[in-house]
Amino acid sequence: MPVRFEKCTFGYRRGKPVLRSLTFDFPEGRTVFLGPNGAGKSTVLGLAASMMRPDAGTVSYRGRATSRRADVRPYREQVAWLPQQVDCVPGLTAREQVAYVGWLKGMAQSAAWDAAMDALDQVEMRDHADRKVSELSGGQVRRTGVAQSLVHKAQVLLLDEPTAGMDPRQRRVFHNVLGRLPSDVSVILSTHDVSDLDDIYDNVVVLSGGAIQFSGTVTEFLALAAYDIAPGRRAESAYDAVVAGAACD
Repeated sequence: MPVRFEKCTFGYRRGKPVLRSLTFDFPEGRTVFLGPNGAGKSTVLGLAASMMRPDAGTVSYRGRATSRRADVRPYREQVAWLPQQVDCVPGLTAREQVAYVGWLKGMAQSAAWDAAMDALDQVEMRDHADRKVSELSGGQVRRTGVAQSLVHKAQVLLLDEPTAGMDPRQRRVFHNVLGRLPSDVSVILSTHDVSDLDDIYDNVVVLSGGAIQFSGTVTEFLALAAYDIAPGRRAESAYDAVVAGAACD
């Protein structure tokens, strides 16, 4: 299992809790994490990335919990996070940026430099390795961010709204890149846009109202669509059915 939440509660300061006693195991493979804006998807991924800690409960990966100080470093070596805003060091090339992240993760400088090119190759950015990140397009910056996650051999990639602002062609390229990642790398891609439900994904998880409203295979999710809906709108119909059902509970 990539990431496990057990009785997790989390809230921002004095506000209403975003999550209440959430218990959930994300599935292995490539997962689209759907939900309305403000549903708490970024909060879930921030907790899964160990960038935040739950007020109660635990978040763990293969027995390593983010609440245990000794586990945080090895946890982060295996679980990588790509936030909505990819932070880059000014003046660095794509390869230097990826190698720098590898070094921050504890890799030797020479090993990080070599691994950076391999990671860029996986996301089809080898030809741009020597270009400054500031000169890259938005989609290329996102792919460089994925390379940063891969450079230290992470087993789980947490991607927070990675296709926001991309045009349809850029989305297609990005999803194809994820589809070619090694089969032992799990991906959790959060979005509120059902058009991100591409045929390379294995699972769908829907969060609404701070709770998981659906978790299953893509086939099981699409089966929730209205029987008379046009094929191109099955994902939208299934999503509407899940969210509407959550609102009625």
